Amino acid sequence: MFEKVGAEESARLEALASKVRDELAAAGLPVLAPGLNHVLAGGAEVEVDEGDDAAGGVYVDWQAGPRLRECASRALRLGLMDEPVLRRPGQISAAMMHAMAAILSAAGFTVEDPDDEYRPHHLRVVDGPAPGVTPAWWLREEEVDLSGWQAAGADTSTGAGAGADAGTGTD
Repeated sequence: MFEKVGAEESARLEALASKVRDELAAAGLPVLAPGLNHVLAGGAEVEVDEGDDAAGGVYVDWQAGPRLRECASRALRLGLMDEPVLRRPGQISAAMMHAMAAILSAAGFTVEDPDDEYRPHHLRVVDGPAPGVTPAWWLREEEVDLSGWQAAGADTSTGAGAGADAGTGTD
């Protein structure tokens, strides 16, 4: 019988998956939304396996674009086994696994090859950055502090400032 992890572990895995999606998106990669139909898009797919066994955890896969997948599927249906397009999705997936592993590792995630015949060309994300580590792309205090806006704009005490001479032709 299939047994699922408990609620606390499930929440931890979902939070880790969310951090992985954020980090890959911050790197500029397209990230598939959970539940999005595969015929609509390609990119990084992050999923949670909630099985309470050695295969459970967070996994990252790469989906080639819909057009390339359709071409490969068509060649397979027609029995065109020598068509190079049949190898392309797997080649792209393998290359993207290396790239995503490097991106995630640089951000402090622990990733590994799951060595699972049911998940070829997948990454397993074992852990995220250390607690308290802020992602490099996170908003900095000076980006959300509005006090700098006034200093960069008008001098409110005299009514002068940026644009005070607008339309007068004087500098």
